Amino acid sequence: METVKIKRIYQDDCTVGLLTYKDFRCFTLELPYKDNTRNVSAIPNGLYPCNKTVSPKFGDCVAVEGVVNRSLIRIHKGNYTSQIKGCILVGDSLKDINNDGIIDVTNSTNTIRTLLDKLPTEFLLNIS
Repeated sequence: METVKIKRIYQDDCTVGLLTYKDFRCFTLELPYKDNTRNVSAIPNGLYPCNKTVSPKFGDCVAVEGVVNRSLIRIHKGNYTSQIKGCILVGDSLKDINNDGIIDVTNSTNTIRTLLDKLPTEFLLNIS
């Protein structure tokens, strides 16, 4: 099974990362890590089965399965940590778009489209 990797950097107000799959690269944005607490924390490092899905809320996205004590984790479009409840956002660059002092991801809609075009239907996500 194919593997997608996210290498993270933890900060006090967010978690940023670099997602790589073959020749594709993009940035990720998550909440800060707070002991895997639902709705306020990034998920723990690990290896997770994933699949492409369609969410009523987020549209085309990726479902991240097997996160202990968590459910409905998605990789989806969005720009700000205020749009995250434990999921992972993707974008083509990092920038404080809304001037709140917290880093954001840019061009998220196009980035998720490109990512979904490149990904297989099912894959493993290795987060470290």
